[in-house]
Amino acid sequence: MEARVGVDGGSATREFLQCHHSRTPTPQPPPKPQQQPIPQIGTVQQLLAGGIAGAFSKTCTAPLARLTILFQVQGMHSDVAVMSKPCIWREALRIVNEEGFRAFWKGNLVTIAHRLPYTAVNFYAYEQYKSILKSIPGFDRRRENAGSDIFVHFVGGGLAGITAASATYPLDLVRTRLAAQRNAIYYHGIRHALHTICRDEGFFGLYKGMGATLLGVGPSIAISFSVYESLRSYWHSLRPDDSSVLVSLACGSLSGIASSTATFPLDLVRRRKQLEGVAGRARVYNTGLFGIFRHIVRTEGLRGLYRGIMPEYYKVVPSVGIVFMTYETLKKLLSHAPFS
Repeated sequence: MEARVGVDGGSATREFLQCHHSRTPTPQPPPKPQQQPIPQIGTVQQLLAGGIAGAFSKTCTAPLARLTILFQVQGMHSDVAVMSKPCIWREALRIVNEEGFRAFWKGNLVTIAHRLPYTAVNFYAYEQYKSILKSIPGFDRRRENAGSDIFVHFVGGGLAGITAASATYPLDLVRTRLAAQRNAIYYHGIRHALHTICRDEGFFGLYKGMGATLLGVGPSIAISFSVYESLRSYWHSLRPDDSSVLVSLACGSLSGIASSTATFPLDLVRRRKQLEGVAGRARVYNTGLFGIFRHIVRTEGLRGLYRGIMPEYYKVVPSVGIVFMTYETLKKLLSHAPFS
């Protein structure tokens, strides 16, 4: 009897321990920080978010954008020996005194007309190219591979930039010419500029400098998107609870600095090519792209390739940051919109 009681007591003890362990939760390691999910939106929302983000950003930074253009083209028709050292504040005061405060936004209407479709196509094409690249066999199995992700962002961004620039290039050229005008007004608005360029330079005059543009915009957008995506992923892995607006603004600003530094000489050459033959002036560069580089280095030195880089830095930090911040914010808002 004692033996039976001992067996029964051991069985009861085991049952009690098993029940106790089943009720006691097993300690789990703390969850790893996860990147905040990106809202999925349709084609219309993507185009709207990208277009509004680009137009809003360009309007906010239009004064610095115009200063950049004026400095970039300063060496075209000026005697380099007597050319004044670029000074942002002196040039800003000159614009205010000679043209009025509103002149800082000269050409901004065409900028908005250009940026609405350009940024819309840019962001939409980027999302599409990214999806296509990730569907390629090999990349779909290496989604956690950092090198693979950087490659997808870099190539997708470059292809998106080329697509957007090709689709909207004439408006970019008109915007440059309107912004470069000082006291002598040759073009009176977008329609007049398009008509005058076609009359004076032919239809292909609307695509003057496009080669330098495509050569520069591909790497520029590729660097911008890849740096932005990499920084944002790294930030969220360390601080997942930070505001997405703050993260987008900071990472976008840093990506803008990186892309502008790498591609600024090409942007300078693009601006000068766009202004060739304006108002009947004689052509300055009668060579190809590399010949223009040699001409600038010979006449203005290596620093001439970075003429206007400081206002570009002052512009690109808020500009690119505002673009990404506005785009991410609108994506969240429009993800609940009824249309698609």
